[in-house]
Formats: sequence, structure tokens, C-alpha cells
Amino acid sequence: MQLLKNKTVVLGVTGSIAAYKIANLARMCRKAGADVQVLMTKNSENFINPITFESLTGNKCLIDTFDRNFRYSVEHVALAKRADVVMIAPASANVIGKIANGIADDMLTTTVMACTCKKIISPAMNHNMYHNPIVQDNIEKLKRFGYEIVEPDHGMLANGDTGDGRMPEESVLFSYIVRECAFEKDMTGERVLVTAGATREPFDPVRFVTNHSSGKMGAAIAEAAMLRGAEVTLVAAHVETELPRFVNVIRVSTAQEMYDAVMNEFERSTIVVKAAAVADYRPKVTADNKIKKSDGGLTVEFERTPDILAELGRRKTSQFLCGFSMETESLVENSRRKLEKKNLDMIAANDLKTAGAGFGVDTNVITLITKDSQTQLELMSKQESALRIFDEILKRK
Repeated sequence: MQLLKNKTVVLGVTGSIAAYKIANLARMCRKAGADVQVLMTKNSENFINPITFESLTGNKCLIDTFDRNFRYSVEHVALAKRADVVMIAPASANVIGKIANGIADDMLTTTVMACTCKKIISPAMNHNMYHNPIVQDNIEKLKRFGYEIVEPDHGMLANGDTGDGRMPEESVLFSYIVRECAFEKDMTGERVLVTAGATREPFDPVRFVTNHSSGKMGAAIAEAAMLRGAEVTLVAAHVETELPRFVNVIRVSTAQEMYDAVMNEFERSTIVVKAAAVADYRPKVTADNKIKKSDGGLTVEFERTPDILAELGRRKTSQFLCGFSMETESLVENSRRKLEKKNLDMIAANDLKTAGAGFGVDTNVITLITKDSQTQLELMSKQESALRIFDEILKRK
């Protein structure tokens, strides 16, 4: 799935050693389908050659405002009109100061000044320079004008010092671009609560009861809602995937911890998607707080864990509640019973015997079931499945 298809991404590169990272960022944006236009300051040419960007993007790298070899009548204005997002990375103290104070004396600053789309600034400089009160004042001024600032990392800097001012990795910068323009923000105003991962129920300091859930589906659902403009809270148990940025993550381990976290967030939510695989049973604590042992091994008594989905169904008022059902037989029949019993608005049903569905894989095959409809989705990535789930939710909400 090309997240930036038909989007124009403008990358502004200034004089910083971190400029070399932007070559990979340009490649990532191009791979995601974007038309990537790179603007460079004169100083940035001391750190990276324009030919690098031209080879990666297929577009002329723009540096000189008065270059006569251009495709548009007024190059900076024409590009500003086409841009879906502008990111200046690395952003030097000099260029930050220029933009904050309305100085437009080269191709990069004049284009930025003419852009009406979202503008993202990633400062990169020495620790002391970054914390200089003048630089900080300019950054605050940009925030007031609607610019988004990517906070620099703390780490080793180019001169060997350790401190703030290091530009984040390309994947972080890419996530800011994707969040801004990958999708229409049709879920703005929604507060989405998602659960993900496998709970773990310990019965001694070493061992626990769990399941095979990787958390990939829940993470994809949280990311999809965030990319479409929702405010997202993700309650995550054990996961085997990277969790999305720009969401509020609450880490839990046991089913009881997940229950408590979900109930605490439920009332302020408008959409709830329970994608976590909660262990149905937990070891029952004995009177001496130990599992009984014998020559034949361990003797363990179990008790049921809280039924989070059923409790949400009982408490539900105006929230849209979507659960997941994993079956090995009678997929639709069993899922419909769960839908009715737990007072759900929709259930996403998986057949674990279907190739490409279930635990640990990057794809899914889902049947979306409501009280009056049934929609079979074909094999697709979990990211695409998540988007389709919200398409169906928004139709019915």
C-alpha cells in the first residue's frame, strides 16, 4: 500500500551534517508513492551533493531562486501550490531564525513562505546552540504560527558532545509526513480505544499462561485511526511488533490490568476496538500463595479472567463497540452468538484455519459482521484490514 500516492512532499535541506539522512528519507517518500521535491540551501551543498537527491527523486534539486532552468513560470510559488506537506530537515539555527522572522532570501525560505500546507521543522544543531534562548524563542514563535516542531533526540552530536540537538532517524521523520497527508482526517473528533497483544497470567516467578497473539492487528488498528485524525489510546499487553507513534500507549501485562485500564478509558471513548487476545483463565492463588507440587509435577487450579468485552457491552451507552472473534469452525454462527451475547455493534471474525489469517502473520482475512450485515474481506495486509474496519464503523456510527 503506497501511503503517499499522488502526494507532493517538499523536503528542505539546510547546512548540517545530518543532511546525509535526508537522502534515505527522500527514498522512503518516493517508495511510498510521493512526488518528492527537494530544496537545498547553498550551505547544505557542503554536506551532500544535489545529484544525490536528483537521482533518488527524479526531480531537479532546487537551490537558486533565480535559476532560469525551471519548469514553472514562478518556481517557488508553483511548487508551494502543489505541496501537500513541507518538512525542513535538518533545520539549522540560521534557517529557523529566518523563517521565524519572515526573511525569504533563497529558494527554500521563499517557497516555505509561500506554502499554505502543513510545515514541519526538525531542528539539528549543537546542544548549546539549540538551547540558546534566541533559538528557543524562534522555535516557540514558529509553533505559534502553526509550524510543527519535531523534538530533537538526545545523544552523541557531530563534535563528540552528548546532548540535545540530534536529528531523529529517518523513520521518525517519515512518520510525521505520513500522519499529515496519507489520509483524509475523517475521524477527527473521535476518541478511539484499542486493545492489542497477548495478556500473560503468571503462576510463579518464572512461568505464565498466554497465547500466540503478536499484537500486529491491534497496532494496525490504532495506527489507522490515528492517521485518519482520531485521538487514540492503545492498551497494549505483550506485543511482537513496533507500536505506532502519536498514540497514547498504556502498557499492561495481565487480563486484570487490561480490564482496569480499559474501564478507566471507556467513558471518554467514542469507538472501542478490542483486538487483544486475553487469556481466558489465570492460575488461582492458593492459601499459601504457592502452586501445589507433587512428584507428578504441578497441580494448578484456574479461575476465569475478567470478560472485558462483555463488561463493555453492559456499560455501553453511545460508544461503538467492535470485538474480534477467532474461530476454527462455524465462523459466522459462533461470531453472531458472541455479537448478540456481548451487545456488540460489530465483530471482526477470523477463521484460524484460513491461510494468511490469524496469529503472527502480516495479513488477515476478516468477515465483518453486524446485526443486519455480513461483509467478507479478501486477503489483505493488516494495515489495509484496519482501514476497512473503520470504513465500516463510520458507515454505521
